[in-house]
Amino acid sequence: MATAEHSTDLADAHHPKHHFLRSHAHEGDIPGTVNVQAVEGDDTYLGQALYPVPAEDPNDPLQWPMWKKTMILIVCSAYSFLGNSALVGPSVYIGIYSNDFNVTPDIASNLISYPNLAFGFGSLILVPMYLKFGRRPVMLGSILIFIAGLAGASRATTFAGLMVARVIHGFGSGVCEALPVQLVNDIFFLHERGKRIGYYTVCLCLGSTGPLYAGYMLAGGFSWRLYFYVELAFAGALFVLAFLFVEETMYKRVLPGTRASTPSIDEGKEGKEGKATDAKDVERTSADIPPRKTFIQSLKPWSHINHEAEFFMTAIRSFTYFFVPAVFWVITTYGIYIGLGALTFNFTFPLLITAPPYNWSQTNSGLIAVATIIGYGLAIPFTSTSDRLAAYLTRRNNGVREAEMRLGVLLPVMLLAPAGLILYGFAAEKQLPWIAYFVGVALNQFCSYFYFTFTVSYAVDSYYANTSEMLIAMNLGKQAISFAMGIKLLDWILQHGYAVMISGAFCALVLANNLAVLIFLFFGKRIRIATSKGWLARLHKNTMGEAMTH
Repeated sequence: MATAEHSTDLADAHHPKHHFLRSHAHEGDIPGTVNVQAVEGDDTYLGQALYPVPAEDPNDPLQWPMWKKTMILIVCSAYSFLGNSALVGPSVYIGIYSNDFNVTPDIASNLISYPNLAFGFGSLILVPMYLKFGRRPVMLGSILIFIAGLAGASRATTFAGLMVARVIHGFGSGVCEALPVQLVNDIFFLHERGKRIGYYTVCLCLGSTGPLYAGYMLAGGFSWRLYFYVELAFAGALFVLAFLFVEETMYKRVLPGTRASTPSIDEGKEGKEGKATDAKDVERTSADIPPRKTFIQSLKPWSHINHEAEFFMTAIRSFTYFFVPAVFWVITTYGIYIGLGALTFNFTFPLLITAPPYNWSQTNSGLIAVATIIGYGLAIPFTSTSDRLAAYLTRRNNGVREAEMRLGVLLPVMLLAPAGLILYGFAAEKQLPWIAYFVGVALNQFCSYFYFTFTVSYAVDSYYANTSEMLIAMNLGKQAISFAMGIKLLDWILQHGYAVMISGAFCALVLANNLAVLIFLFFGKRIRIATSKGWLARLHKNTMGEAMTH
């Protein structure tokens, strides 16, 4: 057992069955400020006590073995990849859809835009459902809806039929972006979140490479239907893996020395999970500790109903998070970068590269995804940087961790995405060599990986007790923004030109969003204090019996 005098990475160590992780870390009065000073007997990471405080119960997800946690992360990350690749992959078929269904390319692009909107709004229903009925049944049910939509799309013979099927699979898989963040919150400690959310972000981002695979399926002489058949096969395999390995992570944590259960953040009431227990707390006897569920018991597809969770109020309260600056920053970050990466690049590159002077074949029009892979691939080695920076700054701050401590890693990359957009826009306007498009996209995607990963980690750190409602707001907001950027994109470009729209308007949006890191670095703690004492906190206390942040 590690003590305050001996730091060891317990998150990656193997623990005997009889050893329970222990900690006296606690969040202070200010949300996002956590005291991780270790006392004798605490398990630590780099000298810091673990947070949230785990219960002495083998069924507490924080106490599960690392292989189990990793498998859950792999499954939900794969779901995010499949959901996103199914959403944007058919963007290379816009010209084909236009010809097959006798519609204009702008109308055909709605087969991407409207499912993208459904993808975001699905969380308004599915997130409150997993608070009420559990993560596991909602995940399994959403995958089945995803499968049904893909099956319908693969067999559609009319534009309306294809649109309906696309909206169905977009709606079903929309929860795939909320679940990974929620599950990371459920099963990993504070010092692990940045890295694990980073791994999920890799899969989320690589979902935008769907057009590459869709394009090469055409090269094999197959129709656009094959893409949906392949997605359908992988979705079926994903359902089997989820059924076998994704155990229910909704848990009411009972801390040492307590008898009554305390609602966790995942249980609708979203209470003070992780609040410190006193060093003098009485440890539970072995008779108090329940046995670990068996593998067969973990396969039960349904969970207990959380009667404390309010389905409609959870959905309604989520809209208040649009007024929380840290959450709004996540929304604009995801919305703008998805609007660029998944829509702008995937809409425009096939049209540009198949026309003179390039004259590439339609089957090669998805190759822009290679630039995306390169950009994200170069960023992956930096996944753990925010956790390490935060740990270093926490030690310098006498064991008190502030949510903003991870944001410094955004400073070196914040100007790369605007530079990439300037290059891409002028390459399109001036018909520069094709390599200019790839460099521009790679720069943008490299930067976007940092902002995707660490802005959401910052928001979760800041308002840990309200993760689920934040996720609804984030999904609604980002999909609405990306939808707005994509719905009239081709018309805007035809009217104003590539340089004006991409190098000018979109570049300005990204630059303003990226520079917001300076606001949170210098004023983030003051903002957290204000939100914990303002009208939003009072509203949440009146509607759920607790303050917004606790």
